[in-house]
Amino acid sequence: MTALDTHSGASPSTRGGGFPGFGDGAPLDLSSLNDEASASVLSRLIDGTHDDFAHALSHVGNCVRPIQLVGSSRTIDRATGEVLGTFDSDQAPMGVLMTPCGNRRASACPACSRVYARDTFELIRAGVVGGKTVPAEVSSAPLLFVTLTAPSFGHVHACRDEKVCRPRSADRVETCPHGVRLSCGRKHGENDSTVGAPLCENCYDWTSLVVWQWWAPELWRRTTIALRRALASRLDVKERDLRSRAALQFAKVAEYQARGLVHFHVLMRLDGSDGPGSPAPLDGDEFSQLVSKTVPTVSFLAPPTDEHDAERLLRWGVQLDVRVVNAGGVAHHSDGLSPEQVAGYLAKYATKDAGDLRRTSDGDLLGRPHLRRIAAHCRELADRAQERERAWERVEHPERFVDLPDEEPGFLLPLGADGRDPYAHLAKWAHMLGFRGHFSTKSRRYSVTLGRLRRARERFRRALAESERRGEPLDLHDLEARLLAEDDEQTTLVVGSWTYADRGWPRVGDAILAAAAAAAARAHEYAQWRAEQRRS
Repeated sequence: MTALDTHSGASPSTRGGGFPGFGDGAPLDLSSLNDEASASVLSRLIDGTHDDFAHALSHVGNCVRPIQLVGSSRTIDRATGEVLGTFDSDQAPMGVLMTPCGNRRASACPACSRVYARDTFELIRAGVVGGKTVPAEVSSAPLLFVTLTAPSFGHVHACRDEKVCRPRSADRVETCPHGVRLSCGRKHGENDSTVGAPLCENCYDWTSLVVWQWWAPELWRRTTIALRRALASRLDVKERDLRSRAALQFAKVAEYQARGLVHFHVLMRLDGSDGPGSPAPLDGDEFSQLVSKTVPTVSFLAPPTDEHDAERLLRWGVQLDVRVVNAGGVAHHSDGLSPEQVAGYLAKYATKDAGDLRRTSDGDLLGRPHLRRIAAHCRELADRAQERERAWERVEHPERFVDLPDEEPGFLLPLGADGRDPYAHLAKWAHMLGFRGHFSTKSRRYSVTLGRLRRARERFRRALAESERRGEPLDLHDLEARLLAEDDEQTTLVVGSWTYADRGWPRVGDAILAAAAAAAARAHEYAQWRAEQRRS
């Protein structure tokens, strides 16, 4: 996808023979097959269904958990109403229509997350170099790469590139009020389960961590408002008149840290009054100074979690990183950071989730105990919130609880405007460690949308099928513009009636084969990229 994908592996001549599942005579990597899965794979060869499975696997692009549909559809000529063809799920290779799950998380489906990463890369790249309906002039707009971090909630173990985790001071050994040493002389590796864990669990502010994570989307929303206000003040115009001078566009992706908190990586572009491609009123350095001064001033007063708690003033962490990628016509490459590389960074982060942190090298989801504790604390705070809602119900409607003993309600924390406690839904997001926001977002006019890219892919498939049906070559003239057009000018209409049947592959070994095929396809893509880089 991009030069930053070197983390995926080395060249085929290194790492003891190259990528699993790719190379001269290299088989698929089926090391995860157990006896039951091996028997199911062998059964496909014995009962003759292997070819049908391979056809279905190719149709869903090596999806690990495809969706099974039953039903039928008809293809109709829009002009004449003639039925050009029919399709029934019974005609599918495995008796059901398999469609990709479309999950963005690499831990859930490597193949579908790869498609999501590609779309995200194209979306972000179009906003920095143009293309996909975005004018090429955006490549000369001021562009920043901003990293917003979470604050500290206590001392934690860290991986410091072969350095000691937390060296003790030369004169004395510090301890916390609970007698725990605030130093660590170990050298932690990236997969060490203690990385990100607090040195003292009793000192660590678990509640504030969860509260900050829960309100992080609101903190980002207020940041965008503050930046636009600061920009209007800098240009000496009223906030409502800012569009007459400039427009702030962004693409944002969240990334989990080892301690379980999210960082926001943001590409910020400054456009002129006529939208993408128009000259901006500030250059990259001035834009960078404005962002660096404004972000630390953003705050949000979060409501308390219960009657014994207090409000919290939430802010971003002190480690704010603002880099100028493009100063306004001149790209900065002093630190090796190019627009395409930044797009690759953000696309890679978009496929990660909290499950990647909890998963160890052997796939164990219980690898980091401090992450399990964060998830458990989310559920605990949600239980308290729901209990407060029930207490308010007893106060407001005592006739519903006549059989219960009378209790003094005492002081009750007010509920939100919708009658719900703001933390009542925390348990639903415990698997995401309390973060409820979207992993990748963008402003309206930053670039093309993911939906438009997916629609273009579907149009291409329909156009290709139509050309094959007519026996004519696909018309490549102005193809991208036609695929990304707002209006659908397809000559055929597909009318169908489909019902959800199941999710996943019928047999245990099928999903393992799908994951192995996806890994082989990924390795093949990387080898192709390496070859293209050598040729160029």
